[in-house]
Amino acid sequence: GGLILFAIFSLVMDVFKIGYYSSFYSCLSAIKIIYPIVQAIFVVVQTYFLWVSAKDCIHVHLNVTRCGLMLTLTTNLAVWMSAVTDESVHKAHSKLKKNVTEEIFRWLLKVGMRSSSVEECNCNSQICQIFKNGYFWLYPFNIEYSLFASAMVYVMWKNVGRFIDHHSHHIQRLKFRLFRRTFFVGIMLGLIILVSGLGVLILYEVQVNSSTESSKKSQALTMYYIFNIVCLSLMSLVCIGGSVIYRFDKRDMDRHKNPTRTLDVALLMGAALGQYAISYYSIVAIVASTPRDTISALNLTYALLMIAQHTFQNVFIIEGLHRQPP
Repeated sequence: GGLILFAIFSLVMDVFKIGYYSSFYSCLSAIKIIYPIVQAIFVVVQTYFLWVSAKDCIHVHLNVTRCGLMLTLTTNLAVWMSAVTDESVHKAHSKLKKNVTEEIFRWLLKVGMRSSSVEECNCNSQICQIFKNGYFWLYPFNIEYSLFASAMVYVMWKNVGRFIDHHSHHIQRLKFRLFRRTFFVGIMLGLIILVSGLGVLILYEVQVNSSTESSKKSQALTMYYIFNIVCLSLMSLVCIGGSVIYRFDKRDMDRHKNPTRTLDVALLMGAALGQYAISYYSIVAIVASTPRDTISALNLTYALLMIAQHTFQNVFIIEGLHRQPP
């Protein structure tokens, strides 16, 4: 389900890219327009393949199957790297346009263009601006799709030739009831936090990017950090509470080899390393900087809580992954 959601947004992004690059067909190489078309076909075919075959443990043509799956995995990683690079270049161009004169920017924009006239490559029409802004904001979905698909293909690759002893593992299906009291409260609290977070983020972006007054920017930063500090504190307490409940709920730990769980733990720890590094460098920068004002204190608290929250959350999730069903 998550894969299909990201795939749909990736297809919409490809449509926007085709529309945007079609506006510059006279000064761009044809490969720029062909690439999103081929990528859209790849997304459709791969999504259908994973939807049909994700649970298969293949026992015929093992070498060919492993080779095909590894080729698919590396293709997804290549698409992911391409998306990250394109997004970074787009941000660099946006930053560059604000800091240099229009003549220098046009000269730099000419790099990679086929036509000698830079005016032909300007995005002046309203529909062109819609395509440009649309595909840029949809990049995160395409990045997540590539990572999502890579993880699923990796699990399929690990399961090639794998035998499962159905007698030693009894699968118990957990029934999910939406309006059970605990589930309903949790979902409602989560939705409230999500909507509040989106509202705070929109206000923060508007105030910081549009306002020229330093006082309004300071208020936006204060609001942003206080909201995140409250959320991180609640998340840390909830994860600690969950770990404490595990101690009272006596269950056996599942120590059997499981490629899916191993990948989950590796991805979880790998993703946390990036946030740990960001928080660490933030702490060093705040401690070394002067003067130390309210914003710096809030930023320091936010960085420390981010480290604590990720630590408690990872411990809670990893413990949960290794527990047997009730």
